[in-house]
Amino acid sequence: MKTNVDVLTMTATPIPRTMHMSIVGIRDMSVIYEPPHNRRPVQTYVLEYDEEVIKEAITKELERNGQIFYLFNNVEGIQKKADDIARLVPEANVVYAHGKMTGTKIEEIMREFIEGKSNVLVCTTILESGIDIPNANTIIVENADRMGLAQLYQIRGRVGRAERQAYAYITYKKDKLLTEVADKRLKAIKEFTEFGSGFKIAMRDLEIRGAGSLLRRNSIRTFRASRI
Repeated sequence: MKTNVDVLTMTATPIPRTMHMSIVGIRDMSVIYEPPHNRRPVQTYVLEYDEEVIKEAITKELERNGQIFYLFNNVEGIQKKADDIARLVPEANVVYAHGKMTGTKIEEIMREFIEGKSNVLVCTTILESGIDIPNANTIIVENADRMGLAQLYQIRGRVGRAERQAYAYITYKKDKLLTEVADKRLKAIKEFTEFGSGFKIAMRDLEIRGAGSLLRRNSIRTFRASRI
């Protein structure tokens, strides 16, 4: 389509450094605003962790024969968390997965989830990209204040991949005093829910984190050496 393009980078949420490179003209940028046909924005709630809310969210999704992603980014405690959810919602078939498992084991768990043999998947941030399961339309994120803004946006994008309304529950510990940066991230993920928000999220992330170094130290040394 274009003979003078050597590299095409595609992302839902550019990191601040990439965003800044586009703004200052180092990279050209194109933005896709239109969603796929019949998609709906994900209804997003940002709130303190509450077991009753979690139970209601899971039960509501199960009642419409849907599936749930539960993001718990702690490998050591993930089995206990899965057991806790199974006790909280006895009718749920809960499984868990994390990056320290073998590839074969993860593949087996994911296949069963896709086939509908389980309906609640508790997992770490291995969920972040490459997952497309249209029947999973509720996602619950625990300790979301520890995650980056672009990361939260990617995670939320794992649901709402079909015509059915999707829900995201972005939670943080009850009575926890959030840092200023964490508070800004959570407010942004709650504010930007419409389609095409990736660009706005990236801009807000740039405001919060700054652009970083455009050229790494090694690149600068190489550049200076070539000039000499």
